[in-house]
Amino acid sequence: MSQSNSTIGLIAGGKQFPVLVAQGVKAMGHRLVVAGFTGHTNMDVAPLADVWKELKLGKLNQLINFFKSNDVDKVIMAGTIEKPKVMDIRHLDVRAIKLVLGKKNKGDSALLGVIAGEFEKEGMLVVPAHEYLPDLLTPEGVLTRREPDEREWGDLKFAWGIAKELGRMDVGQCVVVREGIVAAVEALEGTDATIRRGCEFGGAGCVVVKVFKPGQQKEVDLPSHGLDTLSIMAEGKATCLGVEAEKSLFFDRQAALDFADKAGIAVVGLTSDFPPQS
Repeated sequence: MSQSNSTIGLIAGGKQFPVLVAQGVKAMGHRLVVAGFTGHTNMDVAPLADVWKELKLGKLNQLINFFKSNDVDKVIMAGTIEKPKVMDIRHLDVRAIKLVLGKKNKGDSALLGVIAGEFEKEGMLVVPAHEYLPDLLTPEGVLTRREPDEREWGDLKFAWGIAKELGRMDVGQCVVVREGIVAAVEALEGTDATIRRGCEFGGAGCVVVKVFKPGQQKEVDLPSHGLDTLSIMAEGKATCLGVEAEKSLFFDRQAALDFADKAGIAVVGLTSDFPPQS
C-alpha cells in the first residue's frame, strides 16, 4: 500500500496532541480511523476522522477489532491518559489483563511497548506520531534569548545523568534540581506535578530536565513540553528548562519561548552527547 493511501488508526487521548496528529495525517492525504475513550479523549478530534468510535478505556480487544474491521495498516498513539485509571483492572478486558499481569515491569515505556506489540501481531505497524508533525520536534541549542548561567549549566549536567538513569529503569522522564540537590523526580504523578513539587521543595532557581528514556520507543512515547510546562515553572520560580533535542515534542513552541523570554527562563535543547566530555 502506498504512502498516499494508507489507512491510519489513531488512538486518541487528551489535550491537543491527537488533534494536531489528526490534522497532520489528513493534510498528507491519508484515511483516518480514530478511537477515543469516554472521559479521556479530546473530542475535538472526532470531526477530523473518516471513521470514529468512542470506547471505554481498557477494552483492548475491541479496539484492535475496530481497527482491523476498518483496514487500518498503521497505528499512532497520541494524547494523555491517566495511568492510575489505565491500571485499574476493573476497566480492563481479558486481553488487556493478560498483558498487564504478565508484565513484571509496569513502567510507561514497558506497557506501551507490549500494547504496541499486540497491534503488530495483528498486522498493523505502530508508527511515531512525529512522522506526521516533524516541526514539533525540539531543536538543538539554546532556544531563548537568555542562556543558562554557570550554575544552571552545572545543574543541567547533574540532572541529565539522574534523569537518564531513572529513565533506564523506566521510572520517569523529568527531574527537578537546584544547586546540585535533587528536589523531585517524576513517578506516577506526571511532569506537571513533579515540577510543582520540585519548586515547592527547591525554591526559586530550580532547573528542570526532561529526557528521552534509554530504550524508550519513539513510536509510542516521546516526552513532551510546551507553554503549560513553562507556565508551571514560572509559578514555581524555576529558571531553566533542559529537554532532549530531536527526541521530544515541543507544543506551542513560539508562544512558549516568547513566554519564557518574558519570564526570564532559559530553555535548551540538549543532545544525546550532553554533557560534553571534559
